[in-house]
Amino acid sequence: MKYAKHTHSDRETIRCSLWMGAAICLLGAFSAGAQEPPGVIVAPATRVAFPLTVEALGTARANESVNIRPKITETVTAIHFEEGQFVKAGQILVELEDAEARAAVASARASLLDSESKYQRNQELFQTGLVPESEVETAEARRDADRAALDAAEARLADTVVRAPFAGRIGLRRVSLGGLVGPSTVITTLDDTDTIKLDFDVYETALSHIETGLLVIAHSAAWPDTSFSGTVASIDTRVDPVSRTLTIRALLPNSRHLLRPGMFLTVELVRREITALLIPEQAIVPEQSRQFVLVVGEDGFVDRREVVLGRRRPGQVEVVRGIDEGELVVVEGTQKALPGAPVRVIERLEVAP
Repeated sequence: MKYAKHTHSDRETIRCSLWMGAAICLLGAFSAGAQEPPGVIVAPATRVAFPLTVEALGTARANESVNIRPKITETVTAIHFEEGQFVKAGQILVELEDAEARAAVASARASLLDSESKYQRNQELFQTGLVPESEVETAEARRDADRAALDAAEARLADTVVRAPFAGRIGLRRVSLGGLVGPSTVITTLDDTDTIKLDFDVYETALSHIETGLLVIAHSAAWPDTSFSGTVASIDTRVDPVSRTLTIRALLPNSRHLLRPGMFLTVELVRREITALLIPEQAIVPEQSRQFVLVVGEDGFVDRREVVLGRRRPGQVEVVRGIDEGELVVVEGTQKALPGAPVRVIERLEVAP
């Protein structure tokens, strides 16, 4: 029986295919001089500035907002505001009929004067021993009761004047002179819109990147060419267990009063100082639900690494875990590069900042 002769390269290839697997087989063939390592294009994992941008939908609210209502039921005798007018804190808005309240104050004041006089007289008589101490105490209690009654009457008189609780802009007038109003009657509205509160929801996954003072940029369909900038003022203490979101409140300066309470706004939450480890997106080798990259070591050999990915932007992806900054990943030639085998770097790309 005759046996075919095999060259050294053939024997090396057969031995590798039987014992060592495809990667080591290829390495043996290279060592035998059969062919040179395949050429690949690589790029370094680079840490660059990658601002976090969270998009959301928000609702504008007045910094302070209230429905103006009277505390008592009476007839309107005077109106001191115009619709849309800016008013100061404490400014009189409406006056109500006060004849009865003034009479009550006068009666209470007269009673207090009488009881005060009796108390003083009993105190003098007590000093001379003409009245017992109990009468002095009774007169004193009566004086204190009349003083409290006067305070209550003056408070009721003050309630006949409706004032602005804070500075702001008046809304539509909803009452007329001579109309009977009560605690359930809305006279008008008052809004402080020099600053707008913007409430919007973000997913809990962004919570670690959000803090007070972050930049917020908002847009309104009513003013498509205008951007409204502000900052995060507060973060809700609870996450909604159903939607897994939490509410963020930002404050937007509104000196031109373009924004109004209730307006619908699109929101961009920006955190500029965040950096990320980026690689070209085409370096990712997916395998079912897992993601891998091929890393070229200093010795020119390939190492297959599983990576955890983060945010993306066109052509680039963030690597959260799996490789270190500066390591070279195969961008082109992933089909030819085998783990454990050498490769030849023919070009090195740089990740754009």
